[in-house]
Amino acid sequence: MGKIKDLPISERPRERLLKQGVSALSDAELIAIILRTGTAKENAVELALELLKKFSLKELSRINIAKLEKIFGIGEAKACQIAACFELGRRLALSRNEKMQKISHPKDVVSIISPKLENQKREHLIGIYLNSRRKILKEETIFIGTLDASLIHPREIFKIALDESAAAIILAHNHPSGSLKPSLEDIKITKELMKIGKLFGIKLLDHIIICGKKYFSMMKKGLLN
Repeated sequence: MGKIKDLPISERPRERLLKQGVSALSDAELIAIILRTGTAKENAVELALELLKKFSLKELSRINIAKLEKIFGIGEAKACQIAACFELGRRLALSRNEKMQKISHPKDVVSIISPKLENQKREHLIGIYLNSRRKILKEETIFIGTLDASLIHPREIFKIALDESAAAIILAHNHPSGSLKPSLEDIKITKELMKIGKLFGIKLLDHIIICGKKYFSMMKKGLLN
């Protein structure tokens, strides 16, 4: 491919970043900007592609500097640059975690979810994904419509949990009828998801039915035992 400077301006990573924004770049292009230079045989983008063939981004973020240095074309300086960038990312994630809302009581869930379910004519099943400290990692609408075990796909619920490295899940849904009483189907779905969660080591902490400001917590009523 030759040197980066031999590429058309529209294909150079740094120029593309300035013109199109950082989100427009591929993983290899972003790493190439960190590396700055390649080797006599390959430019920074090609070197970045070689790195990504050997390691996933997650693996690359955890490799120690000594191992990185052994890769041809990397060396001490580039290894330090890569390690520093990933460490900054980890520190940013930690700072965000400190500000995340913590769930200590069903009322915390109701305060978050209730405004979103107000005046909804159909049932909305929402998953709240938590870390080990009960802080919210992600909130996702899982299903819209009458809850039915045949229509709720556990793989979708737990795929999000695995993607987010969640330690626990809280489910919440509304009853447009205004009744707080859980249906047999509500309880059936909850029990099934509890069993599946145990296989993944992800605890289903609660399933809350919300009607306006009122709520029914299956955990509080002992239905999750």
